[in-house]
Amino acid sequence: MHRIVIIGSGFAGLEAAKKLKHANTEITILAKTGHHLFQPLLYQVATGILSEGDIAPTTREILKKQKNVRVLQALVEDIDVENKVVIWRNHNEEQTTPYDTLILAAGAGQSYFGNDHFAVFAPGLKTIDDALELRARIFDSFEKAEIESDHNEIDRLLTFVVVGAGPTGVEMAGQIREMASHTLAKEFRAIDPTKARVILVDGADRPLPVFGEKLGDVTRHELEKLGVEVKTQAFVTDLDHDTVTLKFKDGSTETIRSNCKVWAAGVQASELGAVLRDKAGAELDRAGRVIVGKNLTVPGHPEIFVLGDMMSFPGVPGVAQGAIQSARYAARIVAARLAGKPETTEPFTYFDKGSMATIARFKAVVKIGKMRLTGFIAWAAWCFLHLLYIVGFKSQIGTLVHWFFSFLSGARSQRTTTNQQLVGRLALERLGTGSSGKLVAGEDPVQEIIDDEVTSSHSEEATPNTPLSL
Repeated sequence: MHRIVIIGSGFAGLEAAKKLKHANTEITILAKTGHHLFQPLLYQVATGILSEGDIAPTTREILKKQKNVRVLQALVEDIDVENKVVIWRNHNEEQTTPYDTLILAAGAGQSYFGNDHFAVFAPGLKTIDDALELRARIFDSFEKAEIESDHNEIDRLLTFVVVGAGPTGVEMAGQIREMASHTLAKEFRAIDPTKARVILVDGADRPLPVFGEKLGDVTRHELEKLGVEVKTQAFVTDLDHDTVTLKFKDGSTETIRSNCKVWAAGVQASELGAVLRDKAGAELDRAGRVIVGKNLTVPGHPEIFVLGDMMSFPGVPGVAQGAIQSARYAARIVAARLAGKPETTEPFTYFDKGSMATIARFKAVVKIGKMRLTGFIAWAAWCFLHLLYIVGFKSQIGTLVHWFFSFLSGARSQRTTTNQQLVGRLALERLGTGSSGKLVAGEDPVQEIIDDEVTSSHSEEATPNTPLSL
């Protein structure tokens, strides 16, 4: 039987699997996580509106009735293109899965434009782990400020910097500002949360540059009405525990003291793009995306499709619709091949269904073709479309209920955080590669710790562990 391997369970990977439901084939999905993430709503998890379960149902539950699909939690490390084998591991158990057709839809991560050390102090927002860590960091800033007596330090703790004024950055800045002004306004005694500073930074001339000048200016106006400081034509040149340093287009600089930073600028495609470059001769663009042919395959390898955020194709943005449409196109080709029918000769074409972003409660901007919407109508359209694309009836109902109470009352029911969420990522990195929460290859982390302790006990002077600094 024909074997299809799909790498990734995001919009593209899941859609491709579902569209091949009736195909006579064995489908294996290899994904680092056991859930399908509705990434556009991650910022609402980070700001306490939604729970992670509302936007990330398990992949197994979604596909439980599709008998030709097997789901495996796996970190793909290599692809043997010549022998058509995917090499992957779950923790330290290395496995292989052969394929006849390979669909790469592993998505993209955060890009720090060559400054990866910024990630220690400014997490991105691409995964559930990111959202929960940011939630913990945001609320922890208020908690620290409540017990602080130094006014300068309180100001630093209550200053939030969001880097990147695309949809994610705009939505994060607006929600942090709303949370400080409404949700937390009367909950503290020593500090006034309403006086928190929220700063949105971007190198472009205005927020949401892809939305055009008019909507960008509307967005800026609405953000500033909320109390968000918008700094455009500004680039981050340095970032550490205490500060963010900006350089403006006019040559001037500014250093902002801030405890909590959010990185929402730039994306970098999965490292599997580099694997295809080395093993299949694929070309990559500057963001590491694979430059695909007109039928979304790697040139010279008709059995390998690259979809979604991993592919570089003219006119296709890195949004959910691009992933979904590319998956449907690829599935049609694969289905035709399996049925012995001629596959389409028409190249893939992307239909732009528009762009939208929320600013705050009852405020959003929408761009669909030549139509521009703002205010409540745009916000209602945003709500409807996002509910429509959330997978699973239970998730849709749960999201609707949370939205109803959050938007009407200003309350946020998902504010629980843990110390593990706050320091877990950095703690795992300190333990070593084998202990990563991403199913990463490496030596046994327990043995690594034992070996380190043995080495330390034989040293003349042990060096105490330094505490994690966020």
